[in-house]
Amino acid sequence: MERLDVLIVGAGLSGIDAAYWISKGKAHRRWAIFEARDAIGGTWDLFRYPGLRSDSDMATLGFPFRPWTRDRSIAAGADIRDYICDTAAEYGIDRGIRLKHRVTAADWSSADAVWTVTYEAAGDVRQVACRFLFLCSGYYDYAAGHAPTWPGMATFAGQIVHPQFWPNALTIADRRIVVIGSGATAVTLVPALAEMGAAHVTMVQRSPTYIVSRSSRDMHARTMRRWLPARAAEAAIRWKNILYGSFVYTMARRKPHVLKQKIAQHQRAMLGPDFDIETHLTPRYDPWDQRLCLVPDGDLFKVLRKGQASIVTDEVAAFEPGGLRLASGGAVEADIVVTATGLKVQLMGGARITVDGEVVDPGRRLLYKGAMLDGVPNLAFAIGYTNASWTLKCDLTSQFVRRLLDHMAARGATSVVPVAPAAPTDEPPILDLTSGYVQRAAALLPRQGARAPWRVQQNYVQDLWALRTGQMDDGVLRFSYARTTPTGVAV
Repeated sequence: MERLDVLIVGAGLSGIDAAYWISKGKAHRRWAIFEARDAIGGTWDLFRYPGLRSDSDMATLGFPFRPWTRDRSIAAGADIRDYICDTAAEYGIDRGIRLKHRVTAADWSSADAVWTVTYEAAGDVRQVACRFLFLCSGYYDYAAGHAPTWPGMATFAGQIVHPQFWPNALTIADRRIVVIGSGATAVTLVPALAEMGAAHVTMVQRSPTYIVSRSSRDMHARTMRRWLPARAAEAAIRWKNILYGSFVYTMARRKPHVLKQKIAQHQRAMLGPDFDIETHLTPRYDPWDQRLCLVPDGDLFKVLRKGQASIVTDEVAAFEPGGLRLASGGAVEADIVVTATGLKVQLMGGARITVDGEVVDPGRRLLYKGAMLDGVPNLAFAIGYTNASWTLKCDLTSQFVRRLLDHMAARGATSVVPVAPAAPTDEPPILDLTSGYVQRAAALLPRQGARAPWRVQQNYVQDLWALRTGQMDDGVLRFSYARTTPTGVAV
């Protein structure tokens, strides 16, 4: 059986970032990335729907070791995919990627201090051994999206499309299109479809979402790049965006009424006095109880004001041959219905994980520093922030894993495991959003404790200290050695 020091699962943003930092460790390590699909890029290769773009600025969504230097900071999906591929090639990471390698199970043996990983490749079931397993496959199911059903769907005379599986040859021009949903995918699709020549696009939402506009180009970044040395400019741009995002989130938590007022004022300025903001753009919750939706350059507001698109706030009662019947009794005509109804949460790429024969249920485990599960040795996984760019947290996790592996090599440790305190009565899930996809998956998500290192901070500055400089011998991580003296010191 092939033996690796580190196996990384997933070749998206977090997997490429992980490989970069693992390869920069003090000791030479044999590593590989297993990617289930036939291409690298993760989310940015899987999704191909019109208008696909980042909803975070690329100064923070991009890799810190290879800054995004293009003028457009809110980038198109294809450009992000190319950026990931170019980064993997520039650092030689692509040579360690094995495509069409789907991990199905991983079994830890404490006696051998090794993971036996089962995977599918070329139609065969195979195994590889590794000392450390790093899961960077995200938190949703690539094979299926969340797809609710409604009465009468089989009678609809048009086409029903899920954004996760967008048809390449779908005709948009002169078609009446309904987009069901109000999240990031929906607010991206509506202006894109309108600009592609749809007869009309209607966003049907059960309830409103906070939607904010931001310029797709960062004028401050342009100025910094003009006047500062390259490295200083990229660091300044990155920290400007980190601190601004943190400021907005803090305001949302401490003074939600102020942020709600500012969002409504900006929407009114872009939509005009006749648009019903109270009905269609005023959520029942506070900002950042769910993620804010970003529309670059106000593209959604522009097509709404021009009459190319509209919003209907109502529930779908049923499909009919010509469109949708609403709970209020109204109807919306449609040739195409896009069900932008969200993701299906799936942790660890759907792989079955066991420790000494016992199946690991992440929903019953505490998360250590947002990176490791209690009681599961030599395993880490990357989960990004809910209130900031995904890559910010994943990059810190990768740097932490590299430090941990270097520490183990220096001490001669063969395994490390976080040991949780006695279980408290309240262990909330790690994601504190009220979004539907989070609530549907609440039982699947790891739990968090009341204080560090078991508390998920959702704060880059605090995590920067904890993950890049925090002590490894913190009394929570327990190290094991192949051979030890009576005092526990490796020999």
